[in-house]
Order: sequence, then C-alpha cells, then structure tokens
Amino acid sequence: MRHIFVETNWVVACLAPAHHKVPAAVDLLGRAATGEITLHLPVICISEARRPILERFQSRGEADRVRQFLLWARDNNLVDATDEEAARRVLDQMEGRVRSDLEKLDETLVNVGNANGVETFHLNEKMLERCAGLSHAKLDLQPFDQAILAAILVRAEELVDEGITRMDFCELDTHLQPWDKERQPKKPLAEMYEYCHILVHGDFLLPDLDQPERLPKE
Repeated sequence: MRHIFVETNWVVACLAPAHHKVPAAVDLLGRAATGEITLHLPVICISEARRPILERFQSRGEADRVRQFLLWARDNNLVDATDEEAARRVLDQMEGRVRSDLEKLDETLVNVGNANGVETFHLNEKMLERCAGLSHAKLDLQPFDQAILAAILVRAEELVDEGITRMDFCELDTHLQPWDKERQPKKPLAEMYEYCHILVHGDFLLPDLDQPERLPKE
C-alpha cells in the first residue's frame, strides 16, 4: 500500500467543474477507491478549496466573451446563422453544466472527505506546535502553507512509527516544493521531507516506486 499526501490544490483539481478537472488528480481518487493507494488529506484543505473553485471556474465571463465574438463575426459575415446558433447552444450547455457542478460543490466536498481510500486528519496539538516551530526555520511560507507543512510532517512521522518507510507528496504549490527555480534543493525544506521519508512530486502523475522526485516541467 502506497501512502500519498495531497492538499488543497488536489481538491481543486479533482472537484472542479467537469471540463476543468485534472485527469491525473481524478485518477488518484480512483486508485484510492480501489485500495491501490491511500490518500492523506488535511481536513482544512477541503474547506479551503471551496472558495477558489467557486471563484475560478465561473463560466459566465468566458461564455460572454465568445458571444461578443459571435456578434462581431456575424456582423462581418464571418459566420452564418447556423454556425452561430450551434455555438450559442454549446455555450448554453457549458454554462448549464458548470452551474450544476458548482451548485453541488458543498455535497461533493463532503463526499471526497468520506471517499474510500481517503484518510482525512485534523490539525492536532502536536501539529500546531510544529507550525509554531517552523516560524523560526526561515522557510518564507504564508501561515496556511506553514500549517499544511506542519500537519503533513507530523502525520508522516506518525506513519513512520507505524512502519511506513516511504510516502509521496503530490504538490503543485511551489512554496511547498523542496526545489527552487534552478531545480536545486531548498534547504532546510528538502531535509525536512527527507527526514520524514517523503518524496515530493510536482504533479499528480504518481511515479513508480523506484523513481525519484519528479520536478514540474519548465
């Protein structure tokens, strides 16, 4: 059994409206459901994902821009009535689907926290103490990122005590990735992950066990 840490960006990628979902993120959820892997997710990441999903994936703005183009294209004889009607019908379908997905978001957020293979965990006293201690490590993190890092490090240590010798962390946030723009290790962050037996990957494409950390593509 592989143990994979994920956080807010995974929730957003997995629960965005249908055509915005990241397939690799959804695949992780499916693999967890079959028992192939276990996903470890701080509970606060579920509630934190709600706002960016609602704000980022509203479709009205992008749909209206296409409608404006259609008006201009029709006036300039670039599209005929049939093409315009078909385009508007597709836009209406897109808006309807996005609206439906966002209306069900609260239910979907609850479901992902209760999904098979997803182990959510609350911040406990030890994690909060670690968070305070990280303030002196010169990591230059925002408070929420610092709390997430503390939660994952402490939970990883708990798993090590249970006999788990390797964990993975699929992380898109550059602030929590243990490498810099030149692909060099960021210390002491890289050392913290190494101490806790965590390999960090810059995407949701979970590598084979014998593969090293995967950096995001330039």
